[in-house]
Amino acid sequence: MPNTADWLQTANRQQLLDRLLDMKRSFHSALSMGCKKGETAKALAQDHNLETVIATDLSHAFTCKANMDGIAAVTADEEWVPFGPDAFDLIIAEQCLHWTNDLPGSLIQLKRCLQPDGLFLASLFGSATLHELRAALFEAESNLLGGVTPRVSPFVDVRDAGNLLLRANLALPVADTDVIVREYDCLADLFNELRQMGETNAILDRFKGLTTPRLFTAAEEIYRNRHGTEQGKLRATFEIVTLTAWAPAETQQKPMARGSAQNRLSDALSSKETPLEFD
Repeated sequence: MPNTADWLQTANRQQLLDRLLDMKRSFHSALSMGCKKGETAKALAQDHNLETVIATDLSHAFTCKANMDGIAAVTADEEWVPFGPDAFDLIIAEQCLHWTNDLPGSLIQLKRCLQPDGLFLASLFGSATLHELRAALFEAESNLLGGVTPRVSPFVDVRDAGNLLLRANLALPVADTDVIVREYDCLADLFNELRQMGETNAILDRFKGLTTPRLFTAAEEIYRNRHGTEQGKLRATFEIVTLTAWAPAETQQKPMARGSAQNRLSDALSSKETPLEFD
C-alpha cells in the first residue's frame, strides 16, 4: 500500500498551490508554516517566482532538513509567531494549525504578520477525520472498562473555522472541506500510517498507561462490523478543511449599505412581486 503520509501531504500541498493559480495577483514574500521537508517553500520560490520565502515548523529536525536543501527555515511554534507586522503578503499554513492549543490566538498573530490585502491560506484536519476510529474505540473501551479516555485528538468543525477567521479580523473568509476515504487491511496498518504522518494522539490528558490488547481487538471487531467493506477492508475518513481569507485593505470589495439597492429582484427575474401579508 502506498505511504499515506506522503500521499496525503502531497495531495494537500498541491491543492493549496493550485489555489494560488486562481488568484489574479502576484505575491512577493511568503511564510510557509508546517513546512515539513520544505517542498511547499521550494515550490513557492521556484514555480511561483516569489522573491522571499521563509519556512517554519515546530520540528527542529524538519527545519534542519529544509535548511540543508537551501531553504530559509526556522523552528517556530504556531502559537508564538516570531515575525513582525506586515512581514508577508502570503501565508500558507499546511496541516499544522490543528496542533495548536489556542487556534484563535494563532490566527490573530498570523493576521498581524500579513500586509494589507495579503492572502492567508491554510489547511487542517476537520471534525469528521477518523470518526470511525473514534466511535469504535469509544464503544470498545466503554464496554470493557466502564469508561473512556480521549484517544483521538479533537479537530475543528468547518463552520467554527469560518467564524474563527472573522474573529481574527480577516476579510472575505471562506472555509470549505474535502473528504478523503482510505481503506486499510487492519487497525495496525492505520495506526502505523498515522505514526508516519506524525498525527498520533497529542492530548495532554490522554491515558499514559499500558493498553490491553483486548481493547484494540474489540475495537477492530466493532470497526469491521460498522465500517468494513465487502473485501474485508476498513474505511478511514480524512476531512481536510481549507481556509482562505485576506488581510483587510481599502481596495477590497465591500458590501453595499443595506437598503441602497436601486433595482428590484423581481424585475431582474421577470417575475411578479407578491408582498407578504402579516396578521
